[in-house]
Amino acid sequence: MTDETYDPERAERLAQMLRELARRLLTLDAEGRLLAESAQLLRALGDIRSELFRYEVRHTFDTSEIAEHRRIVGDASQGWSPDADQGNDEEDGWPPAGR
Repeated sequence: MTDETYDPERAERLAQMLRELARRLLTLDAEGRLLAESAQLLRALGDIRSELFRYEVRHTFDTSEIAEHRRIVGDASQGWSPDADQGNDEEDGWPPAGR
């Protein structure tokens, strides 16, 4: 895994961490020990918070290659075609006008 991306396996581990925390909270609450375990809960919350932050940053990060692919798809979805550029000063019609 590169630093820029967040692979599906790591995302599943994060989801599992959240599920485990939820189970632990429910168990401690049922046993009446919710506040008695505050130090351990703070550590767990800190670890999960850090991982959630990494997920948010890396999950939404676009590498330069992905950003270029999004741009190309965006251009294509706007209906550009080589025929629409007839009369352009460029010999081969590329890049499209306005680029």
